[in-house]
Amino acid sequence: MNSIITGRNIVKTFGKGNEQVKALNGVNVEIAKGEFVAVMGPSGSGKSTLLFALSGMDEITGGSVKFGDTELSKLRENALADVRRTKMGFVFQQPTMLKNLNLLDNIILHAAHEGKKDTAKLTQKAKALMKKTGITGLESRDTTEVSGGQLQRAGICRALMNAPEILFADEPTGALNSKSAEEIMGLLVDINKEGTAILLVTHDAKVAARADRVLFTKDGNIVSELPLQKFSGRDMEVRVEKVLAGMAAVGI
Repeated sequence: MNSIITGRNIVKTFGKGNEQVKALNGVNVEIAKGEFVAVMGPSGSGKSTLLFALSGMDEITGGSVKFGDTELSKLRENALADVRRTKMGFVFQQPTMLKNLNLLDNIILHAAHEGKKDTAKLTQKAKALMKKTGITGLESRDTTEVSGGQLQRAGICRALMNAPEILFADEPTGALNSKSAEEIMGLLVDINKEGTAILLVTHDAKVAARADRVLFTKDGNIVSELPLQKFSGRDMEVRVEKVLAGMAAVGI
């Protein structure tokens, strides 16, 4: 496997003494370049903790996480932040936007703060991404003047400004209605087809069914995985049935 992310014996604990909780218990995982992987599990199973560990957003207690050939745990904070900013993109359930800025400025703000002073080029790229994600014409809108689905699209635009090699998405459709969720997943599938790897945490079988592979977590471990590549993208009913069966097997 030509891996973009490799985790070996990942351990993550919270708390101390008798109150210590092991959120990840020696997890091994690989994400291939350009692969779309979904992670599912019961509440408290470690799925979001795994995403934060693999992205370097959270320091692990033991084991190793590599981005390509670079071991993230050995990087200093500034170097680690550089990898996250330039190689990774992040989409969360609730996009964090500055209320005093319009959508366009929110999208380019992060890239502009990295020392990329050519505002004209940044604006041009942001507008191209807005067109791609279907929110052209909303550039000057405040964050309170758009729908949840439109705000999530803006969050995706922001995540793509630096052309990341992998996109980490934590419940990106969790706060959306079914129509908006379907549209957002269509966008993520298109982004993946263009070569960007995606690691997505979700509780929704229909969302997970769009992935190449589903990992099921329980008690801080990956207990099973479901390959979906052999099923055509048109066979969504079959894909969803397979995911539901996998969820039932681990007690979701």
